[in-house]
Amino acid sequence: MKENFHFHQSETIQWGTRMKKKINTKFMLIAAIAIVVTAVCSMLLFYQILESQIFDDLKANAHVISQMGVERLTEKSDYDLGDDGLRITLIGEDGIVIYDSLENEAVMENHNDRPEIIEAYKSGEGTAIRKSATSADHTFYYAMHLSEGGVLRIAKQSDSISNFVYTMAGLIVVVGLLVFVMCAFYSHKLTMRLVTPIEKMADNITLIDEDEVYEEIRPFISTIKQQHVDILNHAQMRQEFTANVSHELKTPLTAISGYAELIASGMTTGEDTIHFANEIHSNAERLQTLINDIIKLSELDDENLKLEFETVDLYELGENCIASMTLQAQKNEVAMRLTGDHAFLNGNKTLLEELFFNLCSNAVRYNKKGGSVVIETGMEDGRPMLSVKDSGIGIPKDQQDRVFERFYRVDKSRSKSTGGTGLGLAIVKHIVAQHDAQITLNSEEGVGTEIKVVF
Repeated sequence: MKENFHFHQSETIQWGTRMKKKINTKFMLIAAIAIVVTAVCSMLLFYQILESQIFDDLKANAHVISQMGVERLTEKSDYDLGDDGLRITLIGEDGIVIYDSLENEAVMENHNDRPEIIEAYKSGEGTAIRKSATSADHTFYYAMHLSEGGVLRIAKQSDSISNFVYTMAGLIVVVGLLVFVMCAFYSHKLTMRLVTPIEKMADNITLIDEDEVYEEIRPFISTIKQQHVDILNHAQMRQEFTANVSHELKTPLTAISGYAELIASGMTTGEDTIHFANEIHSNAERLQTLINDIIKLSELDDENLKLEFETVDLYELGENCIASMTLQAQKNEVAMRLTGDHAFLNGNKTLLEELFFNLCSNAVRYNKKGGSVVIETGMEDGRPMLSVKDSGIGIPKDQQDRVFERFYRVDKSRSKSTGGTGLGLAIVKHIVAQHDAQITLNSEEGVGTEIKVVF
């Protein structure tokens, strides 16, 4: 057993380690994908914004120059526009370059085939991004059709822009790596917090403190813990039930075996033989009743039990119950009567007959000589109701919560002498549950007991 425990514990640890690695890897993969997607989208968005800003600046420069007069472009100046990365070109209507701030316009080819020039003639202005045929640099172009004829074009080389973009890309990579390291750290902590209670649950769920569990999985842990407790309680109840069944069956079987052995030995007289035969018959009946009750409880315990429901009159069932129990009531010198009105409900007739019989049988069995049992049926707050009230020995206050337990007897000697199995009220409780009803018990020791069922 000890070796099995250590083996189970070792398996739990290995399972927990694999689970941590798997969850942690997936968290980090998700973080990495999120960082890469965010970085790429940020770079694309940034580039679009930068591109729009560059064209706006080129357009502003073109308008300033056109307002100052393009004839001033040929004037000599100590300031080199190339220092700002700008290039100004003036193209005539025939496509011949009249002026260029960086290149010798005399050797430059016709520009009427340039896309920004074509667009400028069509719509007044045009833009383009391409590799310059003259300077072989990647360049942004803005062209504006002049009112006096020709096209003014402003260009900006992308070297400075590329350097800026590369700087931003490097910064984004560094920030992304820092974010990834932080994600890895918190992923490890989150994984530990998620898996640790599950490891404890696999080892021993009763050791888990719900206050230390991650908030989002607290309801899950609480439910599993409660189910575990319920399963343990159910297993304990089954174990106790099995032990009680064995004990209850052993008593009549021992009596039957003993009496039969005496008769078989030939040591008994005629009167003793009759007495022992009666005892065998009595114990056999008790054994049969006990087995029937156990079978009934097993059927009611079955979660897959499907019951056929029909319209049932409680008053009619009360009449049938009194008729079937007349001999038992007379034997115990107890008077039975039925009061109330007809009350109809949708239920299983066989189980409801069993309910009536068990309640009335207990009321007769635990009554006094000359006592009474009153069955009442009717409606209570619009719901069908039945009540069985006796003037019997009553139930002590400290035992009233236990009378519906299996094999529990208030008066053990009286129960066995009258043929009680200790299962009657347990069966009643199951039948009440099958009909979604509520059962209440009021009892006073030495005065009597009333059990009421409201459907």
